[in-house]
Amino acid sequence: MTAQVGTAENGTPRVGRVRIGLVGAAGRMGQALVEAVTAEPRAALAGGVDRPGHPLTGQPLTGQGMASGVTLTLGDDAAALAAVSDVLIDFSSPRALAANLALGVPLVVGTTGLEAADHAAIDAASQRQAVLQSANMSLGVNLLASLVRQAAARLGEDWDIEVLEMHHRHKVDAPSGTALLLGRAAAEGRGIDLEARSVRVRDGITGARTAGDIGFATLRGGSVPGDHTVIFAADNERLELSHFAQSRAIFARGAVAAALWLAGRPAGRYSMADVLDL
Repeated sequence: MTAQVGTAENGTPRVGRVRIGLVGAAGRMGQALVEAVTAEPRAALAGGVDRPGHPLTGQPLTGQGMASGVTLTLGDDAAALAAVSDVLIDFSSPRALAANLALGVPLVVGTTGLEAADHAAIDAASQRQAVLQSANMSLGVNLLASLVRQAAARLGEDWDIEVLEMHHRHKVDAPSGTALLLGRAAAEGRGIDLEARSVRVRDGITGARTAGDIGFATLRGGSVPGDHTVIFAADNERLELSHFAQSRAIFARGAVAAALWLAGRPAGRYSMADVLDL
């Protein structure tokens, strides 16, 4: 097993730090998380794992804040990592979610593309342990969702709501999890069911827009980490609430903040709104 607890130069444990383990550590977000954890003075990197057979297994995990004398390498045994971690951050894949929830350690779930069955699994696991799940770990995005909810609650149906998002060319799901998070916030503010009132495709002769619907528009291209705008459009005026991500580092920092907050919490399902006390 190659995942280890971070130690100081003299080999003693880093006393008082929250031990954070990373699941999906070999991916782009995983590498950003290594940097974010090692740069956080309140945290110690317990280790990182990825799927068995990953070509980087056994290679060093690197981080600018790694204490000298500490060597951690990418492992493939999530259970062993859980045993030396106070909390895990999971940015792997929906296919691995059930196994990661079964590890019994407080878990921050940043994996996107989750479906109803995945959320049901999170609900069940949260009866036994603390689980925090968010479609977007950015503190700014989650504050944006709160503002969208407030605006939707105060502006009537004569204000049409449209959610616009753009991501890099490699993103496989649409609309993005963040766009859906913002759409749900708008629906909650309006007191309506998003699934019943969302419009995700417009093509051909669509007819006039139905009052009260929430529309989604998806753009893909380049290397964009994530741009999101919620548009409230009425006659002769328009309100736009936006967030533009410039680096994956913002999601990593938010996930680390969530992990520090979640460690030691009682069983339950939590969100970034809890971290921000919204």
